Amino acid sequence: MKSTNNRYQNGQMVSIKTTGETVTILKWQYIKNMKRYSYIVKEQPSLFYFEEELEEL
Repeated sequence: MKSTNNRYQNGQMVSIKTTGETVTILKWQYIKNMKRYSYIVKEQPSLFYFEEELEEL
């Protein structure tokens, strides 16, 4: 998957805003009905985050 619209790419390290934890993007997808990107992180594969919940390092 390659897109210029999503903020983060697979393998990119980011920080979770609420916890400050550094995580690695495992997978992303566009959720059409919500018009948002969601991200699954390697460290917590059972959870997903939206772009606004993450920040670049």
